[in-house]
Amino acid sequence: MPEGINVPTTRLPSAGFSITIRVSVTADASAIGRLTTCVGEAGAVVTALDVVDSDHLRVTVDITCDTADSAHADHVVKALEVLPGVEVHKVSDRTFLLHLGGKIEVQSKVALRNRDELSRAYTPGVARVCLAIAENPGDARRLTIKRNTVAVVTDGTAVLGLGNIGPAASLPVMEGKAALFKRFGGVDAWPVVLDTQDTDEIVRIVKAIAPAYGGINLEDIAAPRCFEIEERLRRELDIPVFHDDQHGTAICVLAALTNALRVVGKQLTDVRVVVSGAGAAGTAIMKLLLRQGVGDIIAYDRKGALHSGMTDLNPSWQWLAEHTNSGGYSGDLAGAIRGADVFIGVSAPNLLTGDDIAGMATNAIVFALANPDPEVDPREARRHAAVVATGRSDQPNQINNVLAFPGVFRGMLDAHAEEFTDDMALAAARAIADVVGEERINPSVIVPSVFDPRVSPAVAAAVRDAARPRHTG
Repeated sequence: MPEGINVPTTRLPSAGFSITIRVSVTADASAIGRLTTCVGEAGAVVTALDVVDSDHLRVTVDITCDTADSAHADHVVKALEVLPGVEVHKVSDRTFLLHLGGKIEVQSKVALRNRDELSRAYTPGVARVCLAIAENPGDARRLTIKRNTVAVVTDGTAVLGLGNIGPAASLPVMEGKAALFKRFGGVDAWPVVLDTQDTDEIVRIVKAIAPAYGGINLEDIAAPRCFEIEERLRRELDIPVFHDDQHGTAICVLAALTNALRVVGKQLTDVRVVVSGAGAAGTAIMKLLLRQGVGDIIAYDRKGALHSGMTDLNPSWQWLAEHTNSGGYSGDLAGAIRGADVFIGVSAPNLLTGDDIAGMATNAIVFALANPDPEVDPREARRHAAVVATGRSDQPNQINNVLAFPGVFRGMLDAHAEEFTDDMALAAARAIADVVGEERINPSVIVPSVFDPRVSPAVAAAVRDAARPRHTG
């Protein structure tokens, strides 16, 4: 390793910080080996090496490698720059390249090859279809994009782990969500980013655009406003309204917990669960666990453990204080998990240590889902817990909402559902858990891969079945 180059060690390399470095080096037998060795010693992972050009004196290559973050990428480049005989020409951030021009597009389903087809797709033939819908508005689900289209709506106030970054900065995430809808559920989705944080205005705008969509997916809207927005839209619209940060997360957590409990031989009705983070995701998780009959829950957030003796709580926290923590615990988080069977974190990094996990019940379950840095180091947690899951793709048991929302919406759209219900959530969670299969589950496999082609169809079928009694005679 060249002198003076410090290797960052706080995070592991990932594809999210993949770079391609074009360098030229003297053409000798060990040239390529020096390059890959340097990159490896700098802490990056070489994933590809392509020769671009060469002559009898020099060779030009593209080195593609995964780094831990932007600072680490800079370290890798600097390490190459100081190697004798090496010249760095260009550095490309592969994530930014993937986003150039956006990640989604509109594509026509009809060819429009001649005047005859144009006359039926547009004027004059289209007028007949318009009049049919005017006479029977329900036909819009059958004769327009409403049949298979979802609006992904955000105000940009709670984007991933980035916080309130606004609508324009949130757009890459919403595009990604739309791409996932199409890839995993065959659902056409479109980003709707709103330049307002006023609850009344958001509700008004979504109601106004709703006729074009078969469902509304609320995304990255900060708590507690997200609760009111969802509740009001559910009351006022005749299409499903689904806040993925709440219900998608809750479905996936319940699915993972179902299989984790199978691994350790415990029943949900008997376990004590501690949830760190009583925002949108944590609240929905706790409500779904209560709906499924969990033994007891302690909700922990900035004010500490929520309990019935507390005052001046927002309505969401007040509800949790009244329906959880039957023993009235009021101490710190480390004390809350002492003797607990399950820890679920949807909050902030590095809140707990391995020693804290050691104080949990025998065969403990730890879901540390804060991203990118979890509430406890998963390596430390595994020393003491029987099952550990995170939200990271580079760790076993990744709990990822893409397991749920494409299939949930596929099922609701197919059923022409007018609302999203708890029964659908429970059905979706069971479907995800059952895809793994009781004969295949183990401490490192409690959820299926996001690329398992069985997941979305299984979830869609379960949601359709749950919706059917509400929409048939």
